[in-house]
Amino acid sequence: MKTLTIENVALNQIRAYAKNAKNHPESQIQQIAASIQQFGFNNPILVDENLEIIAGHGRMAAAQVLGLDTVPVIRLAHLSDAQKRAYRLADNKIAENGGWNADLLRLEISELEQICGDMDVSITGFSDVELDILTMDNRTTADSKANNVPYIPENEIVTRPGDVWCIGDHRIICGNSLDAVTFETLLGTRQADMVLQDPPYNVKISGHVCSSGNIRHKEFKMASGEMSTDEFAQFLHKNFELCAKYSRPGALQYNFMDWRHMGEILSAGTDAFSGLINMCVWCKTSGGMGSLYRSQHELCFIFKNGKESHTNNVQLGKNGRYRTNVWQYAGVNAFGRHRSDIQMHPTVKPVEMLKDAMLDVTRRGDVVLDTFLGSGSTLIAAHQSKRICYGIELEPLYVDTAIRRFLEMFHIDAVHQVSGKTYSELLTAKREVS
Repeated sequence: MKTLTIENVALNQIRAYAKNAKNHPESQIQQIAASIQQFGFNNPILVDENLEIIAGHGRMAAAQVLGLDTVPVIRLAHLSDAQKRAYRLADNKIAENGGWNADLLRLEISELEQICGDMDVSITGFSDVELDILTMDNRTTADSKANNVPYIPENEIVTRPGDVWCIGDHRIICGNSLDAVTFETLLGTRQADMVLQDPPYNVKISGHVCSSGNIRHKEFKMASGEMSTDEFAQFLHKNFELCAKYSRPGALQYNFMDWRHMGEILSAGTDAFSGLINMCVWCKTSGGMGSLYRSQHELCFIFKNGKESHTNNVQLGKNGRYRTNVWQYAGVNAFGRHRSDIQMHPTVKPVEMLKDAMLDVTRRGDVVLDTFLGSGSTLIAAHQSKRICYGIELEPLYVDTAIRRFLEMFHIDAVHQVSGKTYSELLTAKREVS
């Protein structure tokens, strides 16, 4: 077998093969360039004795993008003309004939994510959608734990109005979701890539939210049945306008609502956003409160911000995600009941449902804004799906609930932005005083 030698050759001396049948889209060239930057030029370009490429047109294009002066090559001068032509085809086609062991691939990606540090796992060439599908396949058992909401005594509430908490890349502010200053403090110059939230429905919790045993939920501080139809529409409109301002053009706005207030949310959303994309129905496994009919569904109205195109990871199942506008997930009553009667947020959404919505229309590292954060289900879902959650919550109790819930699940403590102290440190100090 002939000994092969690697040599560095000026890039401008290498010639592309005029009849190269392999297409290299710009996105792939960028991937190759990123790979070279991350790992080095470890796969030399194969050329003939005249420096005409036999294999490596994509690598040459990537080298041009990177502005390289020289590249490593291996001369295959021993091949006949027929062999060169055959090898050009074989080098590409044979690689396409292989497949993946899905279980081992999932394991490898999962382990890589644990050790990769600042390195982006997409450097492997897998798209965000492919990575999401691989890493989300084994999530069912984790989701049952994700829906647990911790007990917090009233005398142990650490958060105060105006507090900003940093939890890794995530941020939560205890503030008013109708106040522009709250949005500015939380987001600054960042824009949300998606809004996913559950505004209050302007109905009293008592008598409308299904409880179990002695559970008695707290009423919301706003829109808990005290507003008229016009006042509630204005409430939603003011929030939607701020969500639009602090979202990128094309960002989709997911807002849950009950059937009683379809008119108000459609009116507010139509005014604030560019249009209604769809309305999804969350179909629960069991009915809740009701008069003639027990309520077994909630609605999610999806609006679009601006005229730019929105992210679509579903594409009618092209990427392996089969999704419809009927969402079937267990309601909160299907989860374990180890919660206090005043602590559990009355309208908790299942984490799996929120996660799926994020996977539909965002990419890894995107910002998901929830201006009615409640007990933090959006925060949990964002972290599990490699997204970033920015949350607003008016009730200090629920901010603490979200922080403790996250801490119990991921062992990551929140840091108070002003004092620099962790939530656990401040909680310990509070307990010592009391």
